[in-house]
Amino acid sequence: MEDFSVLIGGRAGEGLNRAGQIIARLLNAHGYHIYMYYDYPSLIRGGHNFSIIRAATHSIGAHRTHVDVLLALNRETLILHSGRLREGGAIIYDSDAAKADGIGIPLSKILKEEGAPPITRNSGLIGAFARAAGIQWEVLERIIKKEFPKGTEINLKVARRGFDASEQKLRIDRPSMKGLPLVSGNEAIGLGLLRGGLTSYIAYPMTPTSSLLHFLAEVEGDFGLKVVHPENEIAVMLMAIGAACGGEKVAVGTSGGGFCLMTEGLGFAGMAECPVVIVLGQRTGPSTGLPTYTSQGDLLFARHASQGEFSRLVTAPADASEAFFWSSESLRLAWRFQIPAIILSDKTLSEGYYSLMVHSREQSSVEESGPGNEDRPYRRYRFTDSGVSPMAKMPTRGAVVKVNSYYHDEDGITTEDAAMTASMQEKLLRKGEALSKELGKYETVWTHGRGEDLALVCWGSNGPVCQETADILGARVVRPIVLHPFPEEAFGRALGSPAATVVVEQNATAQLSSILKGFGHRVDATVLKYDGRPFSVEELATRVQEVHA
Repeated sequence: MEDFSVLIGGRAGEGLNRAGQIIARLLNAHGYHIYMYYDYPSLIRGGHNFSIIRAATHSIGAHRTHVDVLLALNRETLILHSGRLREGGAIIYDSDAAKADGIGIPLSKILKEEGAPPITRNSGLIGAFARAAGIQWEVLERIIKKEFPKGTEINLKVARRGFDASEQKLRIDRPSMKGLPLVSGNEAIGLGLLRGGLTSYIAYPMTPTSSLLHFLAEVEGDFGLKVVHPENEIAVMLMAIGAACGGEKVAVGTSGGGFCLMTEGLGFAGMAECPVVIVLGQRTGPSTGLPTYTSQGDLLFARHASQGEFSRLVTAPADASEAFFWSSESLRLAWRFQIPAIILSDKTLSEGYYSLMVHSREQSSVEESGPGNEDRPYRRYRFTDSGVSPMAKMPTRGAVVKVNSYYHDEDGITTEDAAMTASMQEKLLRKGEALSKELGKYETVWTHGRGEDLALVCWGSNGPVCQETADILGARVVRPIVLHPFPEEAFGRALGSPAATVVVEQNATAQLSSILKGFGHRVDATVLKYDGRPFSVEELATRVQEVHA
């Protein structure tokens, strides 16, 4: 099978995310590329959770509407998702909780006989799936031992009972490729930050970036990393600025509501020229909104957050591979140009699971900007052609290091002088010009396909689903990865002159469209989605056809 999907569903608290990851690892072990979408309400118990695991012989980053296997821990899953099942697909379910045409596994009975806790029901269902898919027991056993360092034996017993009670319904072939590392988007971001030289990560947990905090906390001892969880997002940002001024390569993580609290500190970083990376995981808003669902509603906010005018970098990777690369480069560029850098993620990317392909892209060289022998007396905000001044750590022998949120002179001394104020404002903006020039060395706009009739323009996690839709419709995709400073020349070359341009976004006001129109580009139609759920391939293809007959 070249492309197939598995859906596993049940109640919150039944380990559906972990179960989905294990199924993903089973299929990954057979050499398939993987994408997993996890859907859950903001309830600890009682809500309906499900994971869609898609496996293919080619790179993927989006889910499909229909599935080939439906794994149900309860009756609700069958009611909600039976309509997704393809003709000839298989249903495997807990026969003690529901009735259906398919493979029934008496999970409650198995747990009672094995003296197993309720959470292990999903292991029984996974075992049944492995047998149905023709996956050898030894493969499943190896993965369960790795995934469950605690409770290994009881999970193995329950999985074996499910395996033995099942029957083969389909054949999972082994593609002629080696399984790739399987990571979440947040893990890819964390690994990229570490590659870029991260030494401190500071965050207050907020979905969908919470798991980035957990991941980096787990590995901090392996990388000499400092991970700190302050009392709120205001403290997070101010602590990060202090760390940066002390020479730490620092990043913070948050979502929209937390980023609101960080905006005063963001302006402080802009004025004081302190490098910091902000991982902004978008979710449906405003306010609390839908805490566990996705959105692309923060693009304009990220580009303009905080009062006044200063340079910043905003990037929006599409999948784990881009997240790995651009997280690394965002940290390097933030440090090189002494600016805030914002990585725009969302629930789809941050909590999705991907096969990670590390491309052979070169990293930029970090120019350490400590004071040289000629910089005496040391002037923290010395005027330069690029706007970037020597940056000494605190303390540095023989140098007075000033950090000032007021307008200031070259030494960092507060000033309200009109001429100096204007000169410092121009200095802040020159850094953006230098950054734009440096970004010319990067692939800041990604393209796919050659169709001249229709161009799909998108950003962020919509990239993979637009790519597959373009293949179906004979269109092409133009996707800016850097969203500020906007790569106008590169985007114009990539877009060319298509017969029609359709912009695809997950917000209600077509935020990227407004940016494109501001640069004089024609937008013929938009396809917008703002219900918190990502596009499936089939859904997007239908929506695009509706606006481009």
